[in-house]
Amino acid sequence: MAGPARLSGSADVGDAGGAVTPAPASLRRAPDTVGPPAVRATIHDVAAAAGVSRQTVTRAMNGLYGISAATKERVLAAAAALDYRPSRFGRGLVTGGDRQLGLVVNDLRNPYSPELAAAVLGLAAGRGWNVMLADVGLAGDSDRAVQALGVQTDVVVGYLGARAPEWIERLGSVPVVELDPAGEVLRAAVRIDPTAAIEELADHLVRTGVRHPVIVDASESGRPSSRGRLMLDALRRRGYLPEVAIADAPTAELGAAMTARALDRFRRLDAVLAFNDVMALGVLAACRRAGVDVPGTVRVVGVDGLATGTLVSPTLTTLGVDLDVVAGEALDLALGMLAGELPRSGAAVQRTVRHRLLLRESA
Repeated sequence: MAGPARLSGSADVGDAGGAVTPAPASLRRAPDTVGPPAVRATIHDVAAAAGVSRQTVTRAMNGLYGISAATKERVLAAAAALDYRPSRFGRGLVTGGDRQLGLVVNDLRNPYSPELAAAVLGLAAGRGWNVMLADVGLAGDSDRAVQALGVQTDVVVGYLGARAPEWIERLGSVPVVELDPAGEVLRAAVRIDPTAAIEELADHLVRTGVRHPVIVDASESGRPSSRGRLMLDALRRRGYLPEVAIADAPTAELGAAMTARALDRFRRLDAVLAFNDVMALGVLAACRRAGVDVPGTVRVVGVDGLATGTLVSPTLTTLGVDLDVVAGEALDLALGMLAGELPRSGAAVQRTVRHRLLLRESA
């Protein structure tokens, strides 16, 4: 994704130093208030508070060349004190006054990302919003892609993963809603919780006579993912001793490869629980190539509830999540924060959407 254009002009005039002028009382936000200040700060206010030119403020806010680190820090401090956000309209980044929502996904090659994007686009359009997409998994410079969203959008929603603290800092005062956060929630979040559905699945496996399940997980660390740990715990509490195969990425190819090895190594294998639907499709392919009957010999289960799972044979049993609900919760939080109706962080801006077991032919 292209970042903000570089600006030409005179040399930096903000490096001469000087103290930061306090923000005018009418613009300062009271520490115990929520929402935007009563009077919106302008670039002139920031320039005056930092003792620099308007051009220097523009450079500092957009990470452009031509100013020192000390000057940039002084400008950003003044902007934060004034709760200033650059005008997208003044830069010609958008037309017609449409409001912009930034969506962060981590790999459009995974069908989950387009399905999520479709849900967000549909709901946003119905509310008069445009959507700008950043794929941080495929972007050549993911930092720049995220920073561009901060400049060009009014709110940001999406998957920030382990880099959430860094990227949220880059986004500045823009309201941010994380989807399925990997760690502590710094702003707002919609958690996607498979716990209850995994428990229901484990009970289903017991009822259908499964004896030797294998978990095909995905984790860059080589240790079970949070989802894999939930599966392990649920199975062990029911007396199973499941084997775990961990790939370093949740792809169909690796799902197939891990399953081929498991079929060769664990002769009594009778169920495979995959990290997601994409890996489960690879599991189905490996079983078909090995001549293993699904679900007669091996039951197969995925996670996500992708539409693709209904198009294969056998249709894929999965722990599905309603992405329309996820998108709706995220937009409600984002727009509530933007309007000042909700705080910018805390328990009041966290929601949970739960998976549900969708029994289909593969299990």
